[in-house]
Amino acid sequence: MKHPRFILAVSLALLAPTAFAATPAATAAAASTARPSTDIVGGAMASPDHGTLVAAVKAAGLVDTLKGKGPFTVFAPTNAAFDALPAGTVETLLEPANKAKLASVLTYHVVAGSVDAATLVGQIEAGGGSATLTTVQGEALTARLANGGVALTDAQGNTARVTATDLRQSNGVIHVIDTVLMP
Repeated sequence: MKHPRFILAVSLALLAPTAFAATPAATAAAASTARPSTDIVGGAMASPDHGTLVAAVKAAGLVDTLKGKGPFTVFAPTNAAFDALPAGTVETLLEPANKAKLASVLTYHVVAGSVDAATLVGQIEAGGGSATLTTVQGEALTARLANGGVALTDAQGNTARVTATDLRQSNGVIHVIDTVLMP
């Protein structure tokens, strides 16, 4: 019988329906043991589900940072996650006067190091059901197992569900989430 942690990690890894790995080159890279050639920003740009995130990363001046050596773990909200924010929130954050606030929100979705699904599940188990992840922004996210997957809770009490995992990039890993997290 397989260990429940292994089953959950495999289940999470199979949830990756986004376009990060949909291109033939990305699929071939994922199938091999070679390191992916696309960085975090390139991976997000290749996904039709992350156009708003890419625009926000550009507006916040974080492109060079997220193209850097890393490694980084990025919890990437989808376009639908940004669309679910209160009316006008995205437009306001994208204004040049709000660049620092936007950078704070975006870096709240980034953790230093490469934390794959199996590692995250292990951290949750070791923490007695939750794990605290310190973001690059400086504040914490709480990860828990919920409904057969991983849920992240932000400082405001909002919860994001991880919908795709282990989208490996040359400088880290992307996990797709269904909610924008707020510090």
